[in-house]
Amino acid sequence: MATDGQDERPHHDKGALSGRTALVTGAGRGIGRATARRLAADGALVVVHYAGNEEAARETVERIIKDGGQALPLRTELGTDDAAVPALYERFDAALAQLGAPPRLDILVNNAGISVPGSIYEVSPRDVDRLLELHAKAPLFLVQHGLPRMGSGGRIINISSAATRVAFPQSLAYSMAKGALEVMTRALAKELGERGITVNAVAPGFVKTDMNTRRWATAEAEAAHAAHAALGRMGLPDDVADIVAFLASDDARWITGQCLDASGGSHL
Repeated sequence: MATDGQDERPHHDKGALSGRTALVTGAGRGIGRATARRLAADGALVVVHYAGNEEAARETVERIIKDGGQALPLRTELGTDDAAVPALYERFDAALAQLGAPPRLDILVNNAGISVPGSIYEVSPRDVDRLLELHAKAPLFLVQHGLPRMGSGGRIINISSAATRVAFPQSLAYSMAKGALEVMTRALAKELGERGITVNAVAPGFVKTDMNTRRWATAEAEAAHAAHAALGRMGLPDDVADIVAFLASDDARWITGQCLDASGGSHL
């Protein structure tokens, strides 16, 4: 079964995001890929960010173009040094200029991430640093440097985790980093509201992505993880991408500072 969303996608209003530019970090695979495809299907020009897997990112772009959308790849390794985010936006502006598009950013989806398991007995200082750098620090400065390009009606959407709501000690540092991201979401929503920019988060549960392969590698493993959800299955990348697309649309204009649970009712 494909892990990057369904090829037979439901019908969407292809003009809902027409004329808008979106940047989706970590868009080569999984939730990022599904989100990039959905935003493009709704009419946005999508910048597909990736860190190292060029083949996956180009496949995302090719799928979008094949479906009639607009997309371009952009490589930058986030969470490495202070110059990474400014470098990303320099390449962002240059790539848009080549298309004759203005250096504007209407939708920012902070999705890039890694999973480093470890309980209190196993976690290392380096694990904490890596996770906070990528899940909290990088999104913070992606917003800071992106704001000069974003006007009223802008959308900032952060991909969090249900692990901030349900105790998940097996991935302590990961949960902490996602918790920081949610605090940032609320604070920025308060500050940027006067500019007409909404800031929200989406918190998936167990989703069938490459990063979570071990959780659905066998029928038994998948059934065990599916049992956490009230809806009785693991999530698919499209399940999350469709919620992101809603928050990016005008339909969500009156929602800000929120974290939408996207776990299928896990641990209710």
